[in-house]
Amino acid sequence: MEKSKICLISLGCPKNLVDSEIMLGHLAKDRYEIVIDENEADIILVNTCAFIKEAKEESVEAILEAAGRKTNGKCRLLGVCGCLPQRYVEELARELPEVDLFFGVGEIPRIAELLEQARGGGKPVVAVGAPPFLYDHATPRAKSSPFYSAYVKISEGCDNDCSYCIIPQLRGPLRSRQISSVAEEVRALVARGVKEINLIGQDLTAFGLDRGGRELAALLRRLVPIEGLRWLRLLYLHPAGVDEELIELLAGEEKICKYLDIPLQHINDQLLARMNRHVTERALRDLIAALHRRIPGITLRTSFIVGFPGESDAQFGQLLSFVQEGWFDRVGVFRYSREEGTPAADLPGQVPARTGKIRFEKLMKAQKRVSFQKNRALVGKIEPVLIEGLSEETDLLLRGRSIRQAPDVDGQVYITAGHAAVGEIVPLRITDSSDYDLIGEIVEAPCSLSTARS
Repeated sequence: MEKSKICLISLGCPKNLVDSEIMLGHLAKDRYEIVIDENEADIILVNTCAFIKEAKEESVEAILEAAGRKTNGKCRLLGVCGCLPQRYVEELARELPEVDLFFGVGEIPRIAELLEQARGGGKPVVAVGAPPFLYDHATPRAKSSPFYSAYVKISEGCDNDCSYCIIPQLRGPLRSRQISSVAEEVRALVARGVKEINLIGQDLTAFGLDRGGRELAALLRRLVPIEGLRWLRLLYLHPAGVDEELIELLAGEEKICKYLDIPLQHINDQLLARMNRHVTERALRDLIAALHRRIPGITLRTSFIVGFPGESDAQFGQLLSFVQEGWFDRVGVFRYSREEGTPAADLPGQVPARTGKIRFEKLMKAQKRVSFQKNRALVGKIEPVLIEGLSEETDLLLRGRSIRQAPDVDGQVYITAGHAAVGEIVPLRITDSSDYDLIGEIVEAPCSLSTARS
């Protein structure tokens, strides 16, 4: 039997990417051939995001583009999966007759079965139910990220109930994986050559709360001894869950990157309460100051929402001043997206879109100046850098990422002198910088985190 060529378009965050890799891992290799080029595919799957308005629009555009390939190209079957059908399957099925298969986030392990049903023709196959699925170390997974780096999802769902967020409705309540399962997955990935493990979840600090207590520190202690693991990075931590035990681990364990992604969302107490964030300005300031004091040289990434219902000019000014203080190396700014079904959608004082756009631009401009100053301060220092390949602009330069840069969301390092293989972690002297990127030269000496940060 000739293999069907399948292309999976993965949109949204790294958590979605892990879902996509698991779906591909469930497809029998004797039945399906995975291809990257949509024009070669007999089957196109679009794994969608529905977190905010812009993500939904991007998902719909990708579906329509794939539908065009079904009409005018080789594609014979189009599937749409993930968060968008989990939330809007009836509307999608009504508006997109070109789609042959819709399924939600809880049906991921059924992908092969659902494709077989859809290949039979007739009415579109629709499978959207409760999202209880939680993968483990034994779940098939076709890794698509570079061989030296991987995302590992340690939990699914969320119980935080932030007033603006639709995720609990899409992904369900918090479900934490077993520590032993995460350790087995990391051990297997490292054995295959992975050097950087990026732990992800809706909120890493909540790991284990569904079993009665926070277990992130215990998980980290289990992972750190794994031989061959070089960088262990933590992404997406709720500030209310960053406790003394975690800070102590970050300060003392060499393998844990001195890098945290802690979405704060705002600094004004009234807006934080409206967002249901369970933190105050005082608590946030104390946390950020403690992290800088206890972990010298730490890199902090955060995100903020502008234009949240009720945000006044004065409250935005407070946020702007906070960013200008220079606590953060990286900042993501989101314009508030009014999502139906969330408590915030019904709050009074909805901010006009134009006002939100102006505030977005002001905050981004302020952080750009801070980021430039932070990068300039690194010039002359030696940093461990993970080599990722040749520069996109010229094959005369190597490129990589500093330990201060997470994959996909942060800048890069461009290397003007020295040689190293892709996947190596080498010491690099920073010689120049821009707003978001660094430039440097490889130092011909063995690299360790302890020597590179001295």
